Amino acid sequence: MSATPTTMHAIEAPDYSVDALRLVERPVPQVRRGEILVRVTAASLNYRDLAVLSGTYLPDLALPYIPVSDACGVVEAVGEDVSRFAVGDRVVPCYIQGWHDGALTPEQRFRGTLGGPLPGVLQQYIAVPAEDAIAAPAHLSDAEASTLPIAALTAWNCLMEGGLKAGDTVLVQGTGGVALFALQFARASGARVIALTSTAEKEERLRAMGADTVVNYRQTPEWSGPVKEATGGCGVDLIVETTGTSLPQSLAAVAFGGFIGVVGFVGGFETPLNIRQLIGPMVRLQGIVVGSRTRLEDLARAMTLHDLRPVVDSTFPLDRAADAFRHMEAGGHLGKIVITL
Repeated sequence: MSATPTTMHAIEAPDYSVDALRLVERPVPQVRRGEILVRVTAASLNYRDLAVLSGTYLPDLALPYIPVSDACGVVEAVGEDVSRFAVGDRVVPCYIQGWHDGALTPEQRFRGTLGGPLPGVLQQYIAVPAEDAIAAPAHLSDAEASTLPIAALTAWNCLMEGGLKAGDTVLVQGTGGVALFALQFARASGARVIALTSTAEKEERLRAMGADTVVNYRQTPEWSGPVKEATGGCGVDLIVETTGTSLPQSLAAVAFGGFIGVVGFVGGFETPLNIRQLIGPMVRLQGIVVGSRTRLEDLARAMTLHDLRPVVDSTFPLDRAADAFRHMEAGGHLGKIVITL
């Protein structure tokens, strides 16, 4: 194996703007006790990355910073006392560093996340604690494995927190990474899936992936009506709420005693709520923040067992990282956008 270089390429954001992204040269991190040095081979974008780069999500983040949270790579070196991985292993770093199992703490939530406030993964090498990474599933490519830490884990955690069981009906919104992962996980668990989308082309793709019912939310903004009709009037058992601003419609579509996991805010940060929709039908409404390392390992095993693969919309080289962000901004993608290093 060739010696690790002393410098590397990285994408740096000196300002809150996609146009400000620049390719720079930085020192390769030094691996410390308990850490692994990962040669990053692929990184995937999440809406959070775009929100951070816009300055609306972490407005006090120190600039410049290295963006993006999710990656896959190969262990280049190991520090002292590391037995979890060896040089040459394919790994996926956890988005929330330090959250191994159990309940999330405020310190982990606000101080331990890659891509802000911790340095992101758009760099050729990154050092992370060995305890804060998992083995990449062998059946996935590096690009596919890079999509697991936020999108796949958020979908998985939402379904687990909602108590998903065979025979349930699950509603997913759109064709982003979280929605498509939730569709795949729900179908693998024996659940029925209702999906929302905006185009006939995406409707066809969702049906091919196993969606039982697809509703075009552009043609039917009050989509809770046809969704409830599709359930015989009973409502949906579990909703993966990725939009945020569609909560009023979700509350109208959910079943008595149903679960709504709020996982995203792609539609905005605020929306009006009718409290009677929450109290009367005894709806459980819960915010979902990704998941622990243990749950990431659980979903990786489930994906291997069922031979599930992420949907990758497109890939961009590192020097075109800004184009990848612009592609996400345009909103026409189906599945995950990946940057290769």
